[in-house]
Amino acid sequence: MPVLATYMVPHPPMILPDIGRGQEEQITETIKAYDAVADEIAGLKPETIIITSPHSIMYADYFHISPGRKAKGSFAMFGAGKVRFEETYDEELADRISGLAMEEGFPAGTLGERDPRLDHGTMVPLWFIRKKYDGFQLIRIGLSGLPLTDHYHLGQLIARAVDLTGRRVVLVASGDLSHKLQEYGPYGFVPEGPAYDKRIMEVCSRGNFGELFEFDENFCEKAAECGHRSFVIMAGALDGRSVEAKELSHQDVTGVGYGICTFHPGGKDENRHFLDTYLADMEDRLSRQREKSDAYVKLARASLESYITQQKVLKIPQDLPEEMIKEKAGVFVSIHKHGKLRGCIGTIEPTRKCIAKEIIENAISASTRDPRFDPITEEELKWLEINVDVLGKPERIASRKELDVKKYGVIVSSGYRRGLLLPDIEGVDSVDQQVAIAMQKGGIREGEKYTLERFEVIRHI
Repeated sequence: MPVLATYMVPHPPMILPDIGRGQEEQITETIKAYDAVADEIAGLKPETIIITSPHSIMYADYFHISPGRKAKGSFAMFGAGKVRFEETYDEELADRISGLAMEEGFPAGTLGERDPRLDHGTMVPLWFIRKKYDGFQLIRIGLSGLPLTDHYHLGQLIARAVDLTGRRVVLVASGDLSHKLQEYGPYGFVPEGPAYDKRIMEVCSRGNFGELFEFDENFCEKAAECGHRSFVIMAGALDGRSVEAKELSHQDVTGVGYGICTFHPGGKDENRHFLDTYLADMEDRLSRQREKSDAYVKLARASLESYITQQKVLKIPQDLPEEMIKEKAGVFVSIHKHGKLRGCIGTIEPTRKCIAKEIIENAISASTRDPRFDPITEEELKWLEINVDVLGKPERIASRKELDVKKYGVIVSSGYRRGLLLPDIEGVDSVDQQVAIAMQKGGIREGEKYTLERFEVIRHI
C-alpha cells in the first residue's frame, strides 16, 4: 500500500495558545490550515504517522530514526511544561526502513540516539493532530548533512517499507521556511529570505518536486530555511506517483515563513521519477564537463582515479604543458559531489619538484585523507566535480583593507598556527568572514595576535 498522503507544515511553538498567549492570533490563517490538515488526517485514519523533523537528532552523514517503543516530550523549554506528549513508536515499520537501508549500505537507522525526548518540530504537528485523531503510532526521523539526493532516496526507502508492511501511513514533513523575512523578525532580513519562500511555495503548490534539487545550498543557507530537506524526504516518498498538490496557506508576518501544503498521491506516473531524472541529467553534464577540463584538472582526476581503483600513485604523464613540469607552486585540489564539498587538501607553498607532482599528491590526499570525510569510493567517481587552484606566492599585508574576497586568498598566522582560505568561495561574501574562517581553521582565537598574508590563485575547472 502506498503512502496515503503527505503534508508540508511549520512548527512555531508560539502557535500553541499556552506559549503564544495571544501572539498566535497573528497567524490565524496558518492555524486554520493546520486544523484542515488535522481533519484530513483524521479522515484517512492512518495506523502510523511519520514525522520528519529538523529538530530531531541530526548527524552530518547519517539519518537517525528514533528507536524504542515509546517517547515523551513537553514544551517546558517554551514555558508550557503542562503541554505533554507520550507517543508509541511503530517499531516494526521503523525496523523495516532501517533494514532496507542496511541492505543497500544507505546511512540510515536507529543508532546514535543522544536524547530520546520528542522535539518541538515533532510536537507542534502532534498538537494539532491529537485534537482530531488518536488512533496512530509514530515514527520520528531526523535530517542529515548529506546531499538532497540522499534525502530524496530516504523518502523512497520509506515508501518501499510502507508498501512491504501494508501499513496505512501519512507522512508529515515538518519545517519552517525562511527565518529572515522581516527586519523586525527575530533573525532580521536578507533578500534571499522572501525569494526562498516564494520559490518553495511555487514548487510545492505545483507538486513539481524535481525543482527541489535546484535550490543552491548557499542560497538556502543565506535564507536561513529550516525545512527544505524535510520536504525533499517527503517528495521521495511520493516518487513515481501522480500527485494532487494544494497550497493551504503561507504567512510571513512574524519574520519567519510558515507554509502549509497537502499532497495526495494517485496512480503510477513514470514521468515523476525525479531523482532518476536529476541523476541522469547530472551524469550527462559532468561527462561533458570532464571532456572540457584542462590539463590540470584532468591530471588531478587521473591521479585520484588511479589511486582509488588500483592503489597506484600516478606517474607524471609526458604530454603535460611545460609549466606543469618546470614550475613549482602550492596547489589545492577541491572535490565536490552533488554540490557539497567531498574533500579539499592543498599546500600553501611548493613541497614537490613541480606543479604536476603537487597536483598528483594533493589529489590523492583530498580524495582519501581529508579528516573531515570518509575516503572516496570507486562508485562515487562519476559524480565528482574537481577544481585545481595554483597558488601565487603569499605576500605579507598590514591590514584587512588590502584583502578582496574575490581576488585574494588569505593566510592568518599566530605562532606556529596557520589558517588558509582560498578566494572566491561561494558563501564567503566579506573580508571579515574570510578572515574569521581562516582563523577558525588555524585554531586561532578571537583576540589573539596574528599576521596576514594574501595570495592570488589561478583556478582550473
